[in-house]
Amino acid sequence: MAFKVVVSDSKTGKSYQFETESNALIGKKIGDEISGSIVELEGYKLKITGGSDRCGFAMRHDIHGAMKMRVLLKEGPGYNVKEKGLRRRKSLRGNTISKDITLINTKVVEYGSAPLGGEPESTE
Repeated sequence: MAFKVVVSDSKTGKSYQFETESNALIGKKIGDEISGSIVELEGYKLKITGGSDRCGFAMRHDIHGAMKMRVLLKEGPGYNVKEKGLRRRKSLRGNTISKDITLINTKVVEYGSAPLGGEPESTE
């Protein structure tokens, strides 16, 4: 099973996508820090911020476990509010990465020595 890992760089505002076959991500939760060597980014530390499964259902930090659930939402990840006070029941995934998850969103917490996108760093 392949995971697509999207790495966001807050310094430049760019995102980079990598693929990995590593099973080291299974069992990790939203908010956990992982080594960048999983996606060939030596020296980097990444924080898991979310993801989605193969059907496109988003992961949510306050649903514990790896199962899919129908949750009544009024805000936040997985639901865009159109009117004030409006609530809706949506299907979402839990906060734990399982074999059903295909996309994992991360952000850089600690930078390594090599540039992130394979581009040379500017000296300005």
